[in-house]
Amino acid sequence: MPVLNRIAAFAEEMKGWRRHLHANPELEFACHNTAAFIVARLREIGVDEIHEGIAQTGIVAIINGRGAGPTIGIRADMDALPIEEATGAAHASTIPGKMHACGHDGHVTMALGAAKYLAETRNFAGRVAFIFQPAEEEGGGGNVMVEEGMMDRFDIARVFGIHNAPNIPLGHFQTTPGPLMASVDTAWVTVTGKGGHAATPHECIDPVVAVVGMVQAVQTIIPRNVYAMDEAVISVTQIHAGTTASNIIPEVATFCATIRSFKPEVRDLLKRRVLEIVEGHATAYGVTAEVDYDWGYPATVNHPAEADFAAGVAVEISGEAAVDARAGREMGSEDFSYMLQARPGAYLFMGIGPGAGLHHPAYDFNDDAAPIGASFFARLVERAQPLV
Repeated sequence: MPVLNRIAAFAEEMKGWRRHLHANPELEFACHNTAAFIVARLREIGVDEIHEGIAQTGIVAIINGRGAGPTIGIRADMDALPIEEATGAAHASTIPGKMHACGHDGHVTMALGAAKYLAETRNFAGRVAFIFQPAEEEGGGGNVMVEEGMMDRFDIARVFGIHNAPNIPLGHFQTTPGPLMASVDTAWVTVTGKGGHAATPHECIDPVVAVVGMVQAVQTIIPRNVYAMDEAVISVTQIHAGTTASNIIPEVATFCATIRSFKPEVRDLLKRRVLEIVEGHATAYGVTAEVDYDWGYPATVNHPAEADFAAGVAVEISGEAAVDARAGREMGSEDFSYMLQARPGAYLFMGIGPGAGLHHPAYDFNDDAAPIGASFFARLVERAQPLV
């Protein structure tokens, strides 16, 4: 596959960047050392402007092209996950309980590689804004950067991003026009009854039985309330109640569900039905119930023209057989969705070859993928904003 020659020449340098980032992971908005490392590399690269402190630790770096034109945004998330690493790699995390288990270290490296190339060649019009974003995994850093006015401040016209994809062949790309990834909401339900001795349940109001009924009923929402062609998922992921004692009916029981869909009207329906079921069952079982419904990331929706354009660039990098421009949707979520709500753009998946999956303690980004991603970003900018 045609990795740009200049980028291939500094692939070992990129590997060093990536492995440093991997060994030094940081979480959410507290990416202070990560940001400092990125800024140091950007200064070495010779970008024209570096703007720090956006969404606390986020960065926007500007490279000017050789002629007038718009500004295109390239986004890389940079936060890690609260996972104990199990790769055994020489560059494994040095910070207990934290690791780059989603490849954001690779995303930053791809963006830095493209920035190094574009700062040297400047074979494009207008400007490119490299967006290094904290708190994708938790906290919605993409939304914070948008709310702080990033798009208007830097006059970003279009925005693009990549996520690595384990177990898809190295250098293969997948995307699709329209919805690509789901919205994600979370329902935390607390049910309160009357505790007591398990030998006298008639003197109690059992919240465990109520929670079991609610969980079973919630699982009927998708097959009985959502049109079969509208993809949606509700998964109950936690149930908590009681103590280590076997003879106590607890006072309180809780459960948690993750709720995912693509269409806003389906998203609204799912919330309404969860609330109705919890309220109805609470009345039926004689308990009280509180629902903390966390309205999370919206669906990641590619703009059709930008998705087709990005797929065309991917074909140039990897060949037509390695690009699926009409790939299926995924039920995972991404806060790049907020940037796509603010500006036209597209998000793609790029294969990194076989290995442990995302968010797994044995996951590690494939360093051979970084020059491919950097080449894609660099060519994307040159094709989007060519010199006349």
